[in-house]
Amino acid sequence: MEWRKHLLHQRRHYLSGAWWWRDEDLVCFRDIKPGAPHHYLVVPVKHMGNCKTLKTEHIPLVKRMMEVGKAVLQKNNFSDLNDVRMGFHWPPFCSIAHLHLHVLAPASQLGFLSRIYYRINSYWFITAEQLIERLQNEDAAS
Repeated sequence: MEWRKHLLHQRRHYLSGAWWWRDEDLVCFRDIKPGAPHHYLVVPVKHMGNCKTLKTEHIPLVKRMMEVGKAVLQKNNFSDLNDVRMGFHWPPFCSIAHLHLHVLAPASQLGFLSRIYYRINSYWFITAEQLIERLQNEDAAS
């Protein structure tokens, strides 16, 4: 699998195969360095660059990634979807050159470093909602 090979090459970590979600388009697994009690990565099976390379036509993909993130949280008995942070690291602050959505919950329990790494309105992290809005605005401007 292209994405798995890429992730293994970039991070040199072994993914145990403990999938929380797996279908023909997306996979979801726990982050190897969790920043919250629930920290998952939702990753497209097909290789895609980082979030900055996305276009308007990718909005449904981002929304689907968010849906999967919420479903995985609920599958793991986390139901307060108002206490969730979902987003992407904004280039050049990406450690992996493959699109992946961070799903962190409860956001209110992020540790000190995680509050920095996944900070809303920073130069290095963009929420999924902010990304969708940005992509919609790009379409309106053109």
